Amino acid sequence: MGAKDASREEAAHIAALEDLQDPGWAWSEYKPSVSAPWDLARVGHLYRRAGFGANWAQLQEALSQGPGPTIDKLLQPQGDLQAFEREYAVYEGSAMSVNDLRAWWVRRMIQTPHPLLEKMTLFWHGHFAINGENVKNTGAMLQYVRALRGEALGSFRSMLNSVCRDPAVLLGVGSGASRKSMPNDNFAGAMLESFTVGPAVCSQTDVSEAARAFTGWFVLRGKVRYIEREHDGGVKRILGQSGNFTGEDVVRIVLEQDAAARAIVTKLYKYFISEGQEPDAKLIAPLAESFAGDYNILKVVETMLRSNIFFSQAAYRGRIKCPVDFALGIVNAFEGMVSTTHLAEDIAALGQDLYHPPTIRGWPGGRGWISSATMAGRSNLAWSLLGGSKPYGERLDPWAVAQKHGASSLESAAEFLVGLLLGDDAADGDCETLIKTVQAAGGAKPQEQLRRFAYRITSLAEYNLC
Repeated sequence: MGAKDASREEAAHIAALEDLQDPGWAWSEYKPSVSAPWDLARVGHLYRRAGFGANWAQLQEALSQGPGPTIDKLLQPQGDLQAFEREYAVYEGSAMSVNDLRAWWVRRMIQTPHPLLEKMTLFWHGHFAINGENVKNTGAMLQYVRALRGEALGSFRSMLNSVCRDPAVLLGVGSGASRKSMPNDNFAGAMLESFTVGPAVCSQTDVSEAARAFTGWFVLRGKVRYIEREHDGGVKRILGQSGNFTGEDVVRIVLEQDAAARAIVTKLYKYFISEGQEPDAKLIAPLAESFAGDYNILKVVETMLRSNIFFSQAAYRGRIKCPVDFALGIVNAFEGMVSTTHLAEDIAALGQDLYHPPTIRGWPGGRGWISSATMAGRSNLAWSLLGGSKPYGERLDPWAVAQKHGASSLESAAEFLVGLLLGDDAADGDCETLIKTVQAAGGAKPQEQLRRFAYRITSLAEYNLC
């Protein structure tokens, strides 16, 4: 039996042990076993989903420490987060352009001591999706992302209340003014249809009545102000409840709906576990019920990251990398820093323009990231990062990193890169072909050969899946 046949047989054996529709099995804590070992593949999977990839030292430390301590470290910041925040507050100022903010956010994602927090901030940016072109206020956009980061792993209830008073959000949805005589439906529509219960649960009447509850709120000179005389004090009927409601009441009412918790948990499931198909309702039910009790984001994310289903064959490589994940995975693996001004621009060209999601529903994700143009763009970006020429220069050096971690020959360095970038799970034929390419490229310097080899790895399907 060949290695590939053995791998297929093992995958089939593992899949037979997994009952993906059984919530009891799915959400129980993963324990390494003979059929589901804590190996390089699962470590890499965890770092791709809960962060932006990892370097070799992080992968090896996680292998030795096991899943529990590794996940503990991802859930809590490693290092002085307050000092990190102070450093970035110096640079992220209102005099910057939105494109400057975009570059600094990419730098944060690379350097952060708390990658899960940045990963979740990116998630909420796609959920409360505000485009800076509609806001036209850099300071407001800076505060908007800071507010998302502040509750990214905190309380969804607090986040939702904050969103209701966020000038960037109100301007971004076209709700800078809402008068008693002319209620603005835009924010109420986004709140009910996109941010919480969804269009299948609410009606246009619910949206219109919620808009009346939000009257009196204005964005004036970049600040949110409440003008009491402009608030509609009459009785409203929203999602089956009647009363003299305000905006705070709308938040309370929507969060009392089972559909709100289900919608957020389902979206988190697709983000962390599998984006292919809608998860079964009974699978989501226990997490949604728990989430509805306190709307604690960290708790539901922790349950997902520690679960059997997260480490299952069904979840492994079950998402297409977004452009941020694709690019930062390369930078982090090779332990370098590049111009994030250029990198943010290149990421935007691949379809993920930070601070500029295309619609109120965010980026489409999934297969929406992939086209002939974006695949060519990914290839070009990978070569720009790894090729040793402008605009990124020699900041990322695969040969130097391989040598640092013990590779003494070109062949051993090639094998090292397969483990680093793919977790050793490349198809046998692909891996053999890549290594033969390196061996046959005689004459070139090892640095140049390994740059080409690393670049070839990033073109494989396995690397483009998360």
